[in-house]
Amino acid sequence: MPSKSSARLAALTVAAVCSATSIVALTSPAHADSVRIHDIQGTTRISPYAGQQVTDVTGVVTGIRTYGSSRGFWIQDPNPDADPATSEGVFVFTSSTPKGVAVGDLVSVSGTVSEFVPGGTSSGNQSLTEITKPTFTVVSSGNPVPAATVIDAKSVPNAYVPDGDTAADNSINALPLRPSKYALDRYESLEGMNVQVSDTRVVGATDPYTELWVTVKPREHANRRGGTVYGSYDAQNTGRLQIQSLGSTADFPKANVGDTLTGTTSGPLDYNQFGGYTLVASQLGTLKSGDLKRETTEKQRRGELAVATYNVENLDPSDATFDAHAAAIVNNLRSPDIVSLEEIQDNTGSKNDGVVAADQTVGKLIDAVVAAGGPRYDWRGVDPADGTDGGEPGGNIRQVFLFNPERVSFTDRAGGDATTAVGVKKVRGKAALTVSPGRIDPTNEAFASSRKPLVGEFVFRGRTVIVIANHFNSKGGDHSLTSQYQPVARSSETQRHQQATLVNSFVKDVLATEKNARVIALGDINDFEFSGTARILESGGALWSAVKSLPRSERYSYVYQGNSQVLDQILVSPSIRRGCDLEYDSVHINAEFNDQISDHDPQVLRFKP
Repeated sequence: MPSKSSARLAALTVAAVCSATSIVALTSPAHADSVRIHDIQGTTRISPYAGQQVTDVTGVVTGIRTYGSSRGFWIQDPNPDADPATSEGVFVFTSSTPKGVAVGDLVSVSGTVSEFVPGGTSSGNQSLTEITKPTFTVVSSGNPVPAATVIDAKSVPNAYVPDGDTAADNSINALPLRPSKYALDRYESLEGMNVQVSDTRVVGATDPYTELWVTVKPREHANRRGGTVYGSYDAQNTGRLQIQSLGSTADFPKANVGDTLTGTTSGPLDYNQFGGYTLVASQLGTLKSGDLKRETTEKQRRGELAVATYNVENLDPSDATFDAHAAAIVNNLRSPDIVSLEEIQDNTGSKNDGVVAADQTVGKLIDAVVAAGGPRYDWRGVDPADGTDGGEPGGNIRQVFLFNPERVSFTDRAGGDATTAVGVKKVRGKAALTVSPGRIDPTNEAFASSRKPLVGEFVFRGRTVIVIANHFNSKGGDHSLTSQYQPVARSSETQRHQQATLVNSFVKDVLATEKNARVIALGDINDFEFSGTARILESGGALWSAVKSLPRSERYSYVYQGNSQVLDQILVSPSIRRGCDLEYDSVHINAEFNDQISDHDPQVLRFKP
């Protein structure tokens, strides 16, 4: 998958290009005199005045945004109506830094009501009601800012969002808002208004773009480390809210999951491309540390095989994270016998120069592991054809195996390359690979612009274990959980389902050749343990996702928009599961921390073959 930085920069570019894009509900010019803000916001997500000129809209300035592509200010009517569905706030989009206006000014605004979709209409995002091309006058200054509306566990419903209108591609835009019944309707009814949260727990660490996530529902699917676990498509975490700041980015707190923003955090409620409803704080609470510690797994016993998967996030020789990754492998993962590494880039990284070899990348990591006090790993991999496996352009990411030759041997069978499909044969009554290392069906359309599964044959204490390293198609292109289309469309899973079908079929071939063969499929599956992708991998009893041996509150390897969720998995064949002596550990060293070296937590499985 592309790095978060490159993906985010691309998205910011798109946002800037699309900043003038709007959904206009009326096709003919119109004009409205002296309407109130709640009239403009209306009782649905789309303004009844969209596309119309409005004049003399009055409100008190509650916040001013002077940065980014969406500059302007928020105003709020100090005299609200009695309808809880109609917001009393609205954003005035000025394009450039607004001048001649200050917080507390009572202003009169004229302009065009527009529905701006952050990220463009193809993103599926909801729209943000704005007044664009404005002219305004300051009526008076020094007025009190309207009191902030409290967002807390009592005011946010447990139901997430209604199903959309099937006649409108499942859009919820035209549905009447029911803020007492649905969480997203509650947030929408406060769009543009001054809101506040108090003493909220951080459930998504601060990222490089000075955003973090909190929950106003501290008991909602909470885990022991302070996160909010995402465990079902039907049980959304309604208390999550993104926090940004109107102040200096240098002053934004560097928070980890489990920390608390104590006191009051308040400001206008915005809606943006990168998380939906966002409190843009003019007042930030004080960060109180939860003292979260990085985890360390147990060392495998002499008769146990330890197998791990670790996404090292676009690692190439120019990166400064080798020592940190090595320390994690040695100290936190306790030097597993086999490590599947995802997102190993070629020797020149993102430079698009035709280089596909990754020996320098892997060699540098191996040397760093030795320097950290770990074993000198050996490794195997298959170089992809240039530009065919997706990820960052020029990077040629792939999976590779590290293995400790003092405890594990690798069975080499020549012939594996970028386009040759690995098969299964019987050797002395046992399943064996036709090539090792090899790739599963690499020319199949299911793996177009995506990583091909890497397969290797290992021997531990005289017993063969076949390991499949995966990095399935990313979730890029899926609509967000706050999309206007509900239930949310997950277009990316179509390719993952195809990929899972091929891996499942390969495992079944192995088991048909040797009923009790020991097979492990692991890696960045890019999907949840309860997903259709996981069900396909497990179909017919070929595999079982061992993360399900953990309590539900412990099942996560990734934190996205305040949801602690599973993306990385280790699946095992029946003979390994039947042994009943396997131990699974999701080792939380990255995803919950603002100073992460990868956005994924590694996973470790220990068992007696």
